[in-house]
Amino acid sequence: MNLIDGWTIFCPFNLTNDDTYRYFIDNQQTPGHQSLIFGIRELNSTEMNNYCLNNSSINTSLPITDEPFNFTSNYELRIYTSGCYYLDENNNWKSDGLIVGSLTNHYETECLSTHLTTFAGGFIVLPAPINWSYVFENADFSKNKTVYLTMIITSIIYIILMIYARFKDKKDFEKLGVTPLVDNNKSDHYYYQILVFTGQRTNAGTESKVYFVLSGDDDQTQIRLFSDPHRKIFQRGGIDSFIIAVPKSLGLLNYIRIWHDNTGEGSSASWYLKYIIVRDLQTMDKFYFICQQWFAVEKDDGRIERTLPIASEAEKQDFSYVLSKKAYHSVSDGHLWFSIFSRPPSNKFTRVQRCTCCFVLFFTSMLINIMYYDLSNAVKASSETHSGALSIGPFYIAPQQIGIGIMVELFTLVPSLLVVQLFRRIRPRQQVSRLREAIYKIQPSRKTSSTNAHAIKKKKSPVTFPWWCLFIAYGLSMIIIAVSIFFIIVRGIEFGDVKTQQWLTSVLTGFFSSVILTQPIKIICLVIFFICFCRNSNDEKETSEYINEDDEFNLSNDEEYLHSLEYHSIFSSPSSKSINRLNENEIAYARDQRLKEIQMWAIIREYLIYFIFAILVFVITYSNREQHSFFQVNHLRSYFLNERQTTADYDNINTIDEYWYWLENSFVSNIRAQQWYNGDIPQYLNGFLNDKSNRLIGWATMRQLRVKSELCPDRRVISICEDSYSFFNEETKLFQPGWTNETIEDDVYSSSILKAFNYSTSDELDTYTYVGEFGTYRGGGYVYEFRGRLSDMKTNLSKLHQLDWIDEKTRAIFIQLTLYNPSVELLTAVTLLAEFLPTGGIYTTARFEPINFYTFTSILQLVCTIFYIFFIIYFMIIEIRLIFELRLKYFHQFWSLIQLGIIGCSLGSIGVYFWRFQETNRISQLFKQTNGYIYINLQLAVYVNDILTFLLGYCCFFSMIKFVQLLRFNQRVSLFAETLKYCAKELISFSLMFAIVFMSYLSLFYLLFVSKLSSCSSLLSTAQMLFEMTLMKFDASQIMGADAFLGPFCFTLFMLLVVFVCLSMFFSIIIDSFHHAKDNEKEDQVMLSFMVKKFLRWTGLTRLNQEEIQEERDCRMRSQYFDPIENFPDRIDQLLEALNKIYIDQKRELARLDKAGL
Repeated sequence: MNLIDGWTIFCPFNLTNDDTYRYFIDNQQTPGHQSLIFGIRELNSTEMNNYCLNNSSINTSLPITDEPFNFTSNYELRIYTSGCYYLDENNNWKSDGLIVGSLTNHYETECLSTHLTTFAGGFIVLPAPINWSYVFENADFSKNKTVYLTMIITSIIYIILMIYARFKDKKDFEKLGVTPLVDNNKSDHYYYQILVFTGQRTNAGTESKVYFVLSGDDDQTQIRLFSDPHRKIFQRGGIDSFIIAVPKSLGLLNYIRIWHDNTGEGSSASWYLKYIIVRDLQTMDKFYFICQQWFAVEKDDGRIERTLPIASEAEKQDFSYVLSKKAYHSVSDGHLWFSIFSRPPSNKFTRVQRCTCCFVLFFTSMLINIMYYDLSNAVKASSETHSGALSIGPFYIAPQQIGIGIMVELFTLVPSLLVVQLFRRIRPRQQVSRLREAIYKIQPSRKTSSTNAHAIKKKKSPVTFPWWCLFIAYGLSMIIIAVSIFFIIVRGIEFGDVKTQQWLTSVLTGFFSSVILTQPIKIICLVIFFICFCRNSNDEKETSEYINEDDEFNLSNDEEYLHSLEYHSIFSSPSSKSINRLNENEIAYARDQRLKEIQMWAIIREYLIYFIFAILVFVITYSNREQHSFFQVNHLRSYFLNERQTTADYDNINTIDEYWYWLENSFVSNIRAQQWYNGDIPQYLNGFLNDKSNRLIGWATMRQLRVKSELCPDRRVISICEDSYSFFNEETKLFQPGWTNETIEDDVYSSSILKAFNYSTSDELDTYTYVGEFGTYRGGGYVYEFRGRLSDMKTNLSKLHQLDWIDEKTRAIFIQLTLYNPSVELLTAVTLLAEFLPTGGIYTTARFEPINFYTFTSILQLVCTIFYIFFIIYFMIIEIRLIFELRLKYFHQFWSLIQLGIIGCSLGSIGVYFWRFQETNRISQLFKQTNGYIYINLQLAVYVNDILTFLLGYCCFFSMIKFVQLLRFNQRVSLFAETLKYCAKELISFSLMFAIVFMSYLSLFYLLFVSKLSSCSSLLSTAQMLFEMTLMKFDASQIMGADAFLGPFCFTLFMLLVVFVCLSMFFSIIIDSFHHAKDNEKEDQVMLSFMVKKFLRWTGLTRLNQEEIQEERDCRMRSQYFDPIENFPDRIDQLLEALNKIYIDQKRELARLDKAGL
């Protein structure tokens, strides 16, 4: 034991960031030693207090003995050696002049040199090698649940997404295709391709029938119908391609008139059209018609028919148009993860392939991350002290960090980029133009020629791969995923379960932040950049499946093909009777019904949302309350205050002697566990109260606040006065025992007695301002700590009593202690306040605050909290939109203020909750470091908990008030709201008058009876008494006993003027407003009757009566009726087309005869 070279004590504050203690021995201590012997042991609680909490004791004695000690915890010991060497001129390794620095760890070595030597470093950072023997020894599932379950769950998610992607790929394939219009005439051989782009907005798709008329310089089409018998068209975000056949060229197109018949159900009747592209298949000219408007009776201007002129070059270059066209396509196709759910159907890169590429990228990034996890953490930890690190403000960048970053990006990017490009460049197995398929359906005789086949092959990617390379791509992806999973599991086994959880948390955090935030923002920024600086209106990537610039059909030169000899009826156009075109009255009626339906669903949605939100608020609020709180407080109140004892009742203390008696004979005996009722010694109850159920955390404290002596205003009777307590006259000097300034030898009084006469600040005591009944008190004071044995505490209290520790300058005594009840897992902060009034007498109060620091006691509470936060975000978005829409009018609405109250209280409660969580962590760390052997003040935690309770309570209050608005369709509730609305102005005027009268009586009663009645001792208590008199709940005998004449006189005057006159006026205002509201009550209740009718029809509880059936028949007949006068222009057009066709046929026949020489 006498040959010890060094020793140290590891206290809790010596822990490093990775929860390890470090002891370093440099190479200057090891010369001359062939071996190293070391030993460790635990400190007991007494040694922990002496050596860790009182640093002055460390140097006085060594805690090193030959006695054996038992460990209460498991420890891991790691020993590593590091050396510093250089090559001399003879290429021999030397270490002279080199010292191993104290910053050395098992990742890197710090070398301090006294001479200059040549050295070199590497930039490429390789991951740490794998310890295969350790992996195979510890590969069982029970030790590595996290890494195994992570890989299993991730693989299951991959399989589920693959099934979903395959299903959606089949649906996307159904959306593709070029559809010849059903009403095409076989005698018409001039073709146009029409591409219709439906928007991405909510409910943008439609199930209504869409009609159009295409007009050019030379001619216009008849009313044509977009339809496809094999697939659903005009879906949200869809691109639909149609082939329309016309007798001859329309010339340069001018406009397209388009409308729908509003026959869809509900939201399916509306349609949002982005734009239309029409291509002349003979000349390959393209015409753009930009819309970006709703065809809906309930949206915008309520129109369902629009005329779209041909777009000019300036309109095609417009920023909003290009952005709307490019942004969604870029995000849905460029964001790999989003494209699994929103891939453009026309893209050949399928969802299954995208899903595979996503998981190749995900597993590769997980593999690289786990391989470099230890190295990156070590570099981050050492970069702050690394001499070669680049410092930018609070950030440090070491060369190793740059190397690790480059390695991670390269190893992640190369495989994923290779697989993605391989999938993108694989040619389909069968490549047939869908446009040619559609034309072949119209004219089977026009088969694909070799020239056309050659034309298809001309549009290829610069580098493509044959279709069978798809198997190579999938095989390569599976190999990468399998290898990644294997090495992730291997490295996870090396890490252990706890470290793997930390790694998994960092990986998932980075993954979701990249997918949800970084990647979409990057893509949108790139889109905006290219739109601003590299704008190209002719770039139609989203239409590549439908428009092929290399297609050449040679239709324009085939005169015989354009004018075949097939005979058809002159009047072969479809009947116009099947076209349903709504007039203005029908559109207005449809708009009214649709708006009612939208309002109905908005009301239902509002009901459900607020009902669920109220349930969440109540679950969170009431689950935050501890059910044992009342019983705990009730027990402690009767235990400490001795409410049923006449000799030591805390609530009835009036003098200083009574207070000392309660301290010495009741309180001090209660804070130490004593013998059981049968005389047995209490075992395992060290630190418990005498009730044997609550443990004292540390010790109890008694804190006194005093005032300074001041000269009296009138010194004829007495010269020195002690005023009431305030921050300005608080005594903060240091005194000797007995409140003297004379020096006393240290061995006369104990340290506890001496400390009780020394002022301590609130920072030293970790206390805060406290509001009492007669004043607000600071957190500092003269403190006595109830520490040690019971007999010592009683002796110290007797000494303090003899030294007049409590005297005429004392204004407040705080007794504070923290208790923990392990049976109900409840902490309780106890504050016993005795306020010493300058008039004499003591006013005592007690406060018991039970606190449960457990964050989430059940999974239900956690889930409810998460959903609660999402609801608050949803409400915030709605209210922000309303504020921008209504501006200042928003704040004039009562229910808007209620909603703001809900949001404000909710946001405040979330912020205070995190504040409480931070305070909980601070207290937990302090308790962990001290094992509960020092006093922990919970005053701040109590304040924070009170604020949280206050906010949650008001949140519940506002949520319940909100239900009044939800029940506004109830006749009684609406009558109540209307009554308050009508009487609001009168009540404001009445309140002003009543306030003046009430304030006059308040002044009168206070001035007359301030010294005679306890209920008039202050303005607040006087106001409370007057309100009781207004409600006729006041005992008149008290005021009569205060003064024989003034008491009854003032009481009678108050009753006459306030109770009989003012209250009668108040009731008159309410009754008059009630009658006014009832006379103007809305009797139709249109919305309520509409909702009831819809509900009864939906449930089948009622059927249409004869009048309603007849009305629907009339509406149907009116919609199908076609006025002959309105049909006359169409008939004339058909006649002219027939005559034109006969004329052309005759001309062609004459030309043929001329050629034959006839």
